[in-house]
Formats: sequence, structure tokens, C-alpha cells
Amino acid sequence: MLDENTAPEVRTANGRVRGRVRDHVATFRGIPYAQPPTGRLRFAAPAPASPWDGVREAAEFGSPAPQAQIMSPGPAGNPETTGDDWLTVNVWTPQPDSAARLPVMVWIHGGGWMFGHGGDPAYDGTLLAREGGVVLVTCNYRLGMEGWALLEGAPANRGLLDQIAALEWVRENISGFGGDPHKVTVFGQSAGAGSVAALLAAPRARGLFRRAIAESVTGSLLSPELAADISGAVAAELGLRPIVTDLAAVDPEFLARTGDLVAASLPERAERWGAFAYSPSPYSPVVDGAVLPRSPWEALAAGAGRDIELLTGHTRDEFRTFAAARLGSIGDDEADTALSALAPEPGGAPAFRAAYPGATAEELYLTVTSDWLFRMPSLHLAECQSAGGGAAYVYELTWRSPGMGGALGAPHILDTPLVFGTFTADPAPFLFGDPPSPRARTLSELVRARWAAFARGGDPGWPEYVPPRRVTQILDNDPVVVAYPEDASRRLWERHRFDQLPLASIWQQVSD
Repeated sequence: MLDENTAPEVRTANGRVRGRVRDHVATFRGIPYAQPPTGRLRFAAPAPASPWDGVREAAEFGSPAPQAQIMSPGPAGNPETTGDDWLTVNVWTPQPDSAARLPVMVWIHGGGWMFGHGGDPAYDGTLLAREGGVVLVTCNYRLGMEGWALLEGAPANRGLLDQIAALEWVRENISGFGGDPHKVTVFGQSAGAGSVAALLAAPRARGLFRRAIAESVTGSLLSPELAADISGAVAAELGLRPIVTDLAAVDPEFLARTGDLVAASLPERAERWGAFAYSPSPYSPVVDGAVLPRSPWEALAAGAGRDIELLTGHTRDEFRTFAAARLGSIGDDEADTALSALAPEPGGAPAFRAAYPGATAEELYLTVTSDWLFRMPSLHLAECQSAGGGAAYVYELTWRSPGMGGALGAPHILDTPLVFGTFTADPAPFLFGDPPSPRARTLSELVRARWAAFARGGDPGWPEYVPPRRVTQILDNDPVVVAYPEDASRRLWERHRFDQLPLASIWQQVSD
């Protein structure tokens, strides 16, 4: 067990780093995996980090990338950028010894591709590293226009390229921290899960991880046409064009705030952007034909994940997080609009209503938005993985949050505090109460143990998801294994194909 008074040192490819020990886990913070993406490197693919002399103190997290403010997991808002060294990794290890060969878990944070950072207290890796016997890595990557906008003169999916560069750093350096570079699990939630799905389909990421955990996968991948139109809308707020030469002089933090304006107006853009206007963020990976040649669902069905074990799932009441302020007041008009825009064919809105007889307008609204944005993309990822010959495991989190008197049900992001056990960091106090109940802590211990077991051996402790049985782990006070429980939605979406979303005006021209 590590001595609390020691400051362990590890040699990386770029130089030595000195960490700190807390609760018998060594932590190394703010290690560069790429050069700061500023100046001539702004909007470029990540460049290898520069070496340093001597020992670099790894006691502080690197600066968060420029953040949006329209969405925030807590009352304090999102953090300010404090420097230009955004592209850094953080490592928690119970045994910083190259002989340890522990499994490695690399966390890709969520935040709608607009906010978030690897140093968020909600992602503190101490418990997962110590109890799970793993080396835990978090990273920062570029957000918003910096990382995800389709711009003339820049490679697409720069945020995804950052994540791949972080995984390459792990492959080259993690053995010195006690990790096994051949036993890497990449995992993430929401936009992080969407990133994990994209990594499964990205040729440059092949061989960088052995297993993947995708919690609440987003289904809103963009076509080049839609991505270009969205970038043009953000740039137009500044009177500029979506090209590197126009945007290079704009302060990165100011550019991040400009994306907030478009995010706030998404519902007004449904006629042009179609279903994507129901997403909470104007950013998403783009199926560009190079970094991301095809959608994750298509890639997995074709066998891209045959050599990778996949664990994926969702919460039962995903969209209640985003509709929290309107719960109890969502009526027929909102339900009709959402069903018309999102309900899958064949049958569309009438078939959706028939599948849920007796459901209120609000219940229909919440079900179709939860299905479209998170539940069915997650389920289809498992279906496609199984069809392509790979191993898939599925869960549904049904534990009811006490937040808002229980009105939230089991909402989006409920799983993150359970995985990390970080009940004092936002948004956990709102979701779990302060302090959380003993049953919440017991469930957290179970989830951490299952995730760590999967990272160690590719088996989370329940059977694979294989049609027609579709075995699913229910995560609740009394965990049980059942057939996939949301069968009405599964059947409605059975023939739907999650793929890159088109520009609605182009789609209308094709339909006509």
C-alpha cells in the first residue's frame, strides 16, 4: 500500500513526472499528451507533446478547454480556461510499478461536446482505482467549434483525433504507471459514450483499446452537409465564414460562448436541421469519410468490433434531465411535435401512440425523446455488435433518484456518480441527496465492481446480449437479469437505422 508521504516519480516518453499520494492511490495530473492547440496548431490535428528536462510536477490538472455555459451540471457553471495547455491526461494508480500490469480504464467525459474536462471532481478516479485494482486515466479534448465544427482548412473531428492521441499516449506510457497497455478499456457517458462509439468505428483507433463501455450513447451523428450548415450558423453569429482563416483570430473562449447562442435556438431550426434540433447541443462527430468513414452502428454490424468486448446501456428515464424544469407542464402540442419529428417509421406517431396506450402527453414526449437521443442508439449499438460477431453486454439503470421528490425517475447522468462514487461533486447532491442513502452507496459499489470486472476480463457478471433472448442487467436496489425491459420501444425502433443525420432541406428535396 502506498505511503501517503511519498511523491512517486514515473518516466514517460517526454520526461519524468512527479505525482502525489492520497488515500493510498498515486495521482499524476496535467500531463501533456499533445502540444497546446493554439497559434499555428489551432484547428489542426493534435501534434506530439514536447519533451522536458528534469522532473515535471504533476500536482495540478491542466486547463479545461474553452467551455460553453448554456449547459452546466452544477450551479457554479462551467470552469474558466486558465491557460492554453488543454490537451492533458490525469492518471490514478494504486501501484505505480511497471511490473504491476493492471487493467487500464480511460474515461472520455461527456458534456454535449460543449463542456467538461478530465479534472472535474465528479471524475475523481481514487475509488475506482483503489477498489477496482485498475489504472484510471481521464483526459481533456477540444470542445465546441475548436474540436467538432466542420471548417474549411481544418481536419474534421479534431476532438476525436485528440481522444485518439490520448489513447496513443496511454499505449506508449501507461506501463510505467502500473498499467497493461494490452488491457485498455475506453469508457464514457453521453457525449463521452458517443465518442466511444465513434472510436469503435475510427480506423486510427484500432488496436488502442481492448474493451469499451458506452453509457447512454448519443445517436446524433452528423452528415457533412448538416455539419457544415451548423458551423456556418455559429460563424454567422460573428459575421464570419466557417473557415480557419476567418476564425483563427477569434478568442477561443469567446468562440465557445458563440456556440451557446446557436444551442439556445436549436428548437427554432427544426425545419432546416430536422431531428437534430431536438438534441441539446449543436455539436457532434461528423461522418466525414476519413477520420470517421461510417457510423458506429454500420461499422459494428460489419464486424469492426468483433475483437472488442462492448458493455453498453442507458438509464430508464433519460430525457427527464433535460426536461426537468418543465415536468408536469408538457402538453399535447409538445408531444405531437416531438412524435411527428422523432417517431420511427413505419407507423410514425400513430404507431408510437398505439404502443403506449393510456400514456399521457408528457409520458409520450419523454419516451420518444429518450428513445431517439439515448436509449435506442445504445440498444442498437449492442444489436449491431452482436450481429457483427462481437460480444455485447447490456444494462438498464432503473434506480429512482430522490431529486425533485422522485419526479426525475432514473435520469440521464445518474450513472456517473455511481461509477466513480463521487457523491459530493455536482451533480450528485441533486440526484442522490446530501448525504446519499446507504442503498445508493451499495449500488455504487456494485456498479464499480462490475465495471472493473469487465475491464479485467471482459465479463461484467451477467450473460451476453444475444437476440432473441436479449439478456439485460437491471441496475437497482435489487439487481436482476431479465429480457430487455423496454420491449415496446425496441419493437418500434427495430427497423430504424441510426446513421448520419441529413440536412433537412436536402432530405426534403430528395423526398420530393
